Amino acid sequence: MKARNHMKPWILLGGVAVLALLVLAACGGGAGAPASTAPSATGTGGAAVSIANFAFTPQTLTVKAGTTVTWTNNDGAPHTVTSTDGSSTDAKTTSAFDSGNLGPGETFSFTFDKPGTYYYDCAIHAAQASMHGIVVVQ
Repeated sequence: MKARNHMKPWILLGGVAVLALLVLAACGGGAGAPASTAPSATGTGGAAVSIANFAFTPQTLTVKAGTTVTWTNNDGAPHTVTSTDGSSTDAKTTSAFDSGNLGPGETFSFTFDKPGTYYYDCAIHAAQASMHGIVVVQ
């Protein structure tokens, strides 16, 4: 009678565990991924906001004073990043910052030097609640 070769169970489990870790790493998940859903930036580095599907993502961003925030228009339509005095659809524009029209693929950056709460919207689409954002500077 011929002897059968069986894979030892611990080798099989180890292989499955390594494969699972590789899949998680490729997807950006796993134990090293941040658990917070409220993005923030520290120090004088940068932070990013995406404009896509007629929405700012994240809609609220918390950063340290001195941080430069860069908005990227990932939509097919033009948008603006225009400072306002609040987050309502009838907020008034202020003179703190204004990107002007950003076409698809274009970016706008602004450095937040002073602590405070900064509201902004897309002046073109201000009637849409998803086109309003907040930067909280600590």
